[in-house]
Amino acid sequence: MKPPARHAKTDKAAKTGKAAKTAQASVADDLGLRPGQSLELLQELHILTREGRLNQDSRRKLKQVLHLFQFIEALLKELPPDAAPTLADHGAGKSYLGFIVYDLFFRAPENEARGGHIYGIETRPELVQKSRELAERLGFERMRFLNLSVAESERATELPARIDVVTALHACDTATDDAIAFGLAKQARFMALVPCCQAEVAGVLRGGKALALARTPLAELWRHPLHTREFGSQITNVLRCLYLEAMGYQVTVTELVGWEHSMKNELILARYTGQKKRSAAERLRAMLGEFGLESLLPVRYARLGAAHGPAHGRVQGADHAPGSDSGADPSPVSA
Repeated sequence: MKPPARHAKTDKAAKTGKAAKTAQASVADDLGLRPGQSLELLQELHILTREGRLNQDSRRKLKQVLHLFQFIEALLKELPPDAAPTLADHGAGKSYLGFIVYDLFFRAPENEARGGHIYGIETRPELVQKSRELAERLGFERMRFLNLSVAESERATELPARIDVVTALHACDTATDDAIAFGLAKQARFMALVPCCQAEVAGVLRGGKALALARTPLAELWRHPLHTREFGSQITNVLRCLYLEAMGYQVTVTELVGWEHSMKNELILARYTGQKKRSAAERLRAMLGEFGLESLLPVRYARLGAAHGPAHGRVQGADHAPGSDSGADPSPVSA
């Protein structure tokens, strides 16, 4: 009697499944992914193809997000172990960062019992809807995506009164300033900001260039259009750091990844200490005066308050700029 014929289709399916698992493990090792990290998520975000491949652009994007996650993870671990952490990704876009933070930290077995939520804030309704649908498919139940403007996000009832961590990855133009304003309003313990292109300050510098060239040789720093853009971007981030220090944050500025991965590579980490630096507020105001940027004071740095007096016209005069913090901003809970 002949032995029963083998089920060729079953064998083929088993071999295919085994090959797929082997391929997935190889991809995870190649990308340096953590055990249990969701390849399905990376495919849904179109970082990986369905076959587990990625192009050079996707590799750079993933490297940036994973590197930023390491900084964010360290901040989240500083929170009390019994606290339910909250994180708001401001200007979330397609929410690459929020999804990966949820997958690696909030969904991790050692953290899942703590609860907590991630909030993705975005002004484009189609991106908000897509993120909601993806979170539902993946079972990421503690993610919320809100279609809100900057002003709305500061007072929205869908958000808690206080947020532990505020993030903004490659938030274009003034979106990083919006994230800072949101973080101050929500009394954030930490902020992790990676600014992108910035045009607002460059536009103001460009408008007053002729007067500045007549007044000071320093205007040569932004006389040429290329220099105007680059110098505007540089001074914008310097002013942002001074503002955060004036509002009671300890600030660290470092590189996110190597320059070969992204030209927008500056990472601003802010930790609330409650020690508002008067000298930072004074120098901020002095720099606004020096570079003809006084019009930005009520727009971007309103929380400095009127008690600081008018901006001074020379950077060297910052040591006698008057005033101290108005105390108008609420004090976050210390970490």
